[in-house]
Amino acid sequence: MSVFYEPGKTSHGLPRDPFKSCVTPRPIGWISTRSKNGVDNLAPYSQFNNLTFDPPYVMFAANTDMNENRKDSTVNAESTGEFCWNVATWDLREAVNASAEWFDRDVDEFQRAGLEKEQARTVNVPMVKQSPIKFECKYYTTLRLPGNPPMGSVDVVIGKVAAIHIDEKVLTDGMIDLDKVRPIARCGYHQYTVVRKDTMFEMIIPGDPKQLVGLEGNAAGAKAFANGHGAQPTK
Repeated sequence: MSVFYEPGKTSHGLPRDPFKSCVTPRPIGWISTRSKNGVDNLAPYSQFNNLTFDPPYVMFAANTDMNENRKDSTVNAESTGEFCWNVATWDLREAVNASAEWFDRDVDEFQRAGLEKEQARTVNVPMVKQSPIKFECKYYTTLRLPGNPPMGSVDVVIGKVAAIHIDEKVLTDGMIDLDKVRPIARCGYHQYTVVRKDTMFEMIIPGDPKQLVGLEGNAAGAKAFANGHGAQPTK
């Protein structure tokens, strides 16, 4: 026996909707922006990811509220052309949760969550100083997907990563050590998980190593391969 249903057409018959629990874990898009009026905003989005790596693009999806108002992150990113992503970590989990609360547009979530700001270098946006990995992003486009009431449409905001910050404290032998970062990820319902070393494992796809530059996100290797100089070895 299995549960089969057609979303929006037939009932799944379960006490709570299972969809978001099927697609897990999901990276958290802890997005910071600054409005045209100079008000700083910070909010986590559980529908976030990178799209490609050379050049790097990221996306976050933001639903409208029950009154069809668009999220501050979306409005700010579109109106200023800028936003930042801050990695959500185990140590910052309570601040991540606090910044998810709905506030009026004149409220600074950094202050409400007790977070110190760090000014970005290439965009006029504040970042979470305590976050060990941060992206400075230039707004690229918004894809609007139609939705059903009461949540309404969803804005899929895409940005090009213009600059990256990595705290040396989370590096080991020149590589990002996720056991030091301890990023949290969204599961279903009100559940989260955290990445630790004892839950990670490595698998390298067999075949020509030159074909793996895209899988590991090796931009330099991809350029070398395109120019006919071979690719850097996969690590």
